[in-house]
Amino acid sequence: MILIRGLCKDFAETRAVRDLSFEVKRGELFGLVGPDGAGKTTTLRMLAGILEPTSGEIWVDGISVVDDPEGIKGHIAYMPQRFGLYQDLTLMENLIFYADLFMVPKKDRGPRIERLLGFSRLAPFKERLAGALSGGMKQKLGLACALIHSPKLLLLDEPTNGVDPVSRRDFWTILYDLLKEGISILVSTAYLDEAERTTRVGLMHEGSLIRVGRPQAIMGMVEGIVLELVPSDVRAARRRLRTLPEILSANVFGGSLHIRVGREENVDAVRTALVSAGIAIHSLRPIRASMEDAFLCLLPQGSMEIARQPGSSVADE
Repeated sequence: MILIRGLCKDFAETRAVRDLSFEVKRGELFGLVGPDGAGKTTTLRMLAGILEPTSGEIWVDGISVVDDPEGIKGHIAYMPQRFGLYQDLTLMENLIFYADLFMVPKKDRGPRIERLLGFSRLAPFKERLAGALSGGMKQKLGLACALIHSPKLLLLDEPTNGVDPVSRRDFWTILYDLLKEGISILVSTAYLDEAERTTRVGLMHEGSLIRVGRPQAIMGMVEGIVLELVPSDVRAARRRLRTLPEILSANVFGGSLHIRVGREENVDAVRTALVSAGIAIHSLRPIRASMEDAFLCLLPQGSMEIARQPGSSVADE
């Protein structure tokens, strides 16, 4: 569905996207994951034919986006990061307006709108002004409007950014339902836990892809044993542990630390170092490596420090 080769985008002296190459298969949910400034939005805008690449190739459903950006418009739906619908129109009026824009035949509109209202659970609110909707409902309305012309490919730019956890869950449920109907989806996100819900994921950093693969395979790239430590003083524990040669990495995760050690016997060195520094250990246990652990492990050495609360994003610092 998507084929990208050697894609670059420059803004004056800044290279926002660097030699990007990847594919998205038909019927796949592909996640583009990375912090703010990684180049995700720029990539999606080039895919949608809004921005012209500096160099490289983009093919969508067999059509060259570089040569024929208008030719792909009927094949795709692009949902930008910010709510772009008309706040002073009702939910139903927005849907009808977008049906007009995409020249959806009159005979198809009624059933199509009712179906979109049904799967998004927006039917009870169809007479409400868009500006009066909650953040999660606005995102669902944006998605419904994007789907009004039955596209083959859905491009979503951080659709759950700033949305409450329940609405995030509902939004992903809708995406899985769309997959069952054969729609291909490319979603960008700064939430690393969402990357685990995709078919395949591309990790972006400073305009480049550092890894592409299935979530389980990428998490399996984490070297060593991952330990979750809950100490009496997180910052002090991190400073102490990073001086030990046995510690491969130590990163803050809310009120805990995720520590990587090379071997099981290194756990004793962790306990000894903390006790000698007067830092109490409330909990210390091995855990499965998460996508956050994988991202931090695969980053170029020293390029980024992240401290997050559980469920937060790589954009938080």
